[in-house]
Amino acid sequence: MPHKIAPSLLSADFLNLQADIEMINNSEADWFHCDVMDGSFVPNISFGFPIIKQISVLAKKPLDVHLMIVNPDKYISQVKDAGAYMMNVHYEACTHLHRVVHAIKDAEMKAGVTLNPHTPVSLLEDILQDVDMVLLMTVNPGFGGQKFIEHSLTKVSRLKEMILKRNLNTLIEVDGGVTLETGKRLVDAGADVLVAGNTIFSDKNPAEMIHKLKSII
Repeated sequence: MPHKIAPSLLSADFLNLQADIEMINNSEADWFHCDVMDGSFVPNISFGFPIIKQISVLAKKPLDVHLMIVNPDKYISQVKDAGAYMMNVHYEACTHLHRVVHAIKDAEMKAGVTLNPHTPVSLLEDILQDVDMVLLMTVNPGFGGQKFIEHSLTKVSRLKEMILKRNLNTLIEVDGGVTLETGKRLVDAGADVLVAGNTIFSDKNPAEMIHKLKSII
């Protein structure tokens, strides 16, 4: 299955967001990646559900909503109402992860679980069969434009082994420091979805960069 590209709107031009949304609609991108930050779980604040709702009105592709917040279980209905296809919650933020994952599914969304760079994939052993996707952070979450953490490649490979060994269909998404060079290595290691922000939106031709990322083999 070809890997997916999910441009991160955190790096988009918020003074001209509609133009960037339309660019993604007309590109080879597969999803929109929306980062919600609360200034508590991560040291930054981004945007909330009203913005995501407006994005969903214009978006012609699924919304992958990544909640970098405390107590994400309190906002399942809001994420659903905002138009999300995938709801990503952090392992580190969920005391009762199994309950949260199934509540997301009960709300008729796909359920994703995110791991910070220091969190080993082995901790997913008893939840992996229940999730649709695992997002591995390849930088410390909170800010765009950070340097790729090399050990992430090993984590992707280990997680892929766990998935294949159990004959699961769980996707592996990666977010942080994704460029054409690191993207190639991540896909080779087993990544199914590449999230890219600065690499796409800082390019003079963002749609062409999406094409290049999509064409990685």
